[in-house]
Amino acid sequence: MTRRELFLGFFKLGALAFGGTGPISRAIIVEDRRWLDDAEFASLLGLCQALPGANTCNLAVMLGDRFCGATGAAVALAGLLAAPLAFLVAVASLFTTFSTLPDVRAALYGATAAAAGLAIGTALKMTAKIPFDPWVVLLAAAAFVGSALLRLPLPLILAVLVPTSFVFASRR
Repeated sequence: MTRRELFLGFFKLGALAFGGTGPISRAIIVEDRRWLDDAEFASLLGLCQALPGANTCNLAVMLGDRFCGATGAAVALAGLLAAPLAFLVAVASLFTTFSTLPDVRAALYGATAAAAGLAIGTALKMTAKIPFDPWVVLLAAAAFVGSALLRLPLPLILAVLVPTSFVFASRR
């Protein structure tokens, strides 16, 4: 893989990922570019979610480094951020002017619902190809209960579940 391929792949991801990169990142990295398979993608994404910072930025850095070293990490991150940065600057200037209009506010609420649906769809696609393991289901359920129902802070959930997952993995 070349640095150019990394830049273009992550540029595409950044340019197409409206409302979050989860749904499109899997499609580009696993299906389109075939840089990783589903299991590798799920593992790497899980690690990237446990690290501080934006998940997809972490993913770009880790994949870029894996394939082309430190310069690959920088190129992948630059590709990921180039299109959204240009778009964000344009939208920010428009948002300041039009954000109080009722139609604009309604459109933003609709976009939020669509983003939630995309996230759920991506999660279902990712889990469909991973072999069933009751321990993984138990850990996922614990993460859901801790974050969605109990509203515990993410660092606390990770502090408990990451070591627990290592214990379960070592017993296999």
